[in-house]
Amino acid sequence: MKKPLEDLLREACERAVKGGELVTTTLPPLFLSVPKEADHGDLATNVAMTLARGEKKPPRAVAEIIVRHIRDPEKILAEVAIAGPGFINFRFAPAYWWRRLIDCERAGEAYGHSRIGAGTRLQIEFVSANPTGPLHVGHARGAVTGDAIARLLAATGHAVEREYYVNDAGTQMEMLGASTYARYMELCGRPVAFPDEGYHGDYVRDVAGAIRALEGDRWVDADPSAACAHMRDRAGDMLLAAIRDDLAMLGIEFDAYVSERQLRDDGVVAAALAALEARGVVYDAEGARWFRSTQFGDDKDRPLVKSGGEFTYFGADVAYHRDKLARGFDRIIDVWGADHHGHILRMKAALTALGLDAERLEVVLVQVVSLTRAGVPVRMGKRSGSFVTLREVVEEVGADATRFFLLMRKSDAQLEFDLDLAKQRSAENPVFYVQYGHARIASIFKQAAAAGHDRAAVGVADPSRLVEPEELALVRALAQFPETVEQAALAREPHRLVFYLMQLAGDFHRYYNRTRILGEDRELSGARLLLAANVQKVIRVGLQLLGIGAPDAM
Repeated sequence: MKKPLEDLLREACERAVKGGELVTTTLPPLFLSVPKEADHGDLATNVAMTLARGEKKPPRAVAEIIVRHIRDPEKILAEVAIAGPGFINFRFAPAYWWRRLIDCERAGEAYGHSRIGAGTRLQIEFVSANPTGPLHVGHARGAVTGDAIARLLAATGHAVEREYYVNDAGTQMEMLGASTYARYMELCGRPVAFPDEGYHGDYVRDVAGAIRALEGDRWVDADPSAACAHMRDRAGDMLLAAIRDDLAMLGIEFDAYVSERQLRDDGVVAAALAALEARGVVYDAEGARWFRSTQFGDDKDRPLVKSGGEFTYFGADVAYHRDKLARGFDRIIDVWGADHHGHILRMKAALTALGLDAERLEVVLVQVVSLTRAGVPVRMGKRSGSFVTLREVVEEVGADATRFFLLMRKSDAQLEFDLDLAKQRSAENPVFYVQYGHARIASIFKQAAAAGHDRAAVGVADPSRLVEPEELALVRALAQFPETVEQAALAREPHRLVFYLMQLAGDFHRYYNRTRILGEDRELSGARLLLAANVQKVIRVGLQLLGIGAPDAM
């Protein structure tokens, strides 16, 4: 929508410079934006105000010069006005919007997709929860956010790879093994002391029971340390399989699962430590090995190896990120919980210390989710004993509602998820409202077919019959869709697309309630069906980019 107007503005400024009325030869960004008030036009720019100081003229005087030099041979503009201190407001002619509707129709299901990221290889790592228990609703937000970002990036031409980093080494995994062993022995009638910091959820007993069903009582008289190690591995595998199943419920799949334990066994972590040592940024103190992260702006140095000789979580994570960058991605994107905010600086410090470009690492932070039911907080889950699992939420409200609600706010803002609202079949439920827009239009087309309207003929209907302000406003919204997708992808902010779809669906519902789409004037009906078909398509494509279904009936 902005490109043709940018060309007109740039040409106007060039003519003004050639005519001696402006002296600036290098134009600043034009910053075309949609005014908050519809009365102010379709697009506005503050370019006159940004040029005023260099021109040594009042902004309104600069605006008047620019406007005087605008040439509009294709008659795309109906009005150009100067407002306030020097804003230039533009209103497109109806014929311009009719052409945009035709463009939308001709693009088919590819409308909104682009190639702006062509040639750029990205990796996005998300979820990466320890396989020590089921995913909870906080993990679900990171999962849905990462997947939606990946979908948006792919739709804008980027080559995207999704990865899950399996933290299957370290203290937490050892505690899982000890907890599973204790439950196993309990099931075998030979109870042992449960570890103080163990995992108490019922799922541990379920895992222990599954191991016993497969292997019997063979570990009852085994060496406890060997039994715990075995339980750790089997429980970790089972819980990771359950995590994959839970993610599949949300339509989320990964291109790769990378094991932390495998990285350690393959010497990748030791090699990263050796590389840091070679650069003189590692020292020994208190029996541990430390990274001089304060040398790179951190508030304190960070341990890489514990006093017992085991790599720290940070030490292994540095090696993992070094390995990711070595795979040739132009950028790597991590989706982390907001509690990992402090981890960003030290990770970038380590990459810089390794001689790598830390700017190739990008982190998207995800805040906590508060579950409520009719305004009352929900804190306990039936299965975990301490938190509500992803599976419990999906089974209660469905995958589409889960994804939509988790994407309704910017990822680094706290989110309240109302379970009761997510199940309502009313306009108050935003996902129902958007999906119902798609289903409502499907119903219109069933009625149209019964009245003899052929869908293929609708595709070549005359859009010039669309003259009502609400109709032109809907076309304008459709024209904004490609830019919305691009902005959501580049900013890593799927909620922008959610807001757009809520607005588009709301605009169409209001239009439908005030307008008779099928009437005696078949040409007018055909034009309105053309508009409805493309609103439906954009809702469908937009929902698909969010991983959400677009039903034809509800």
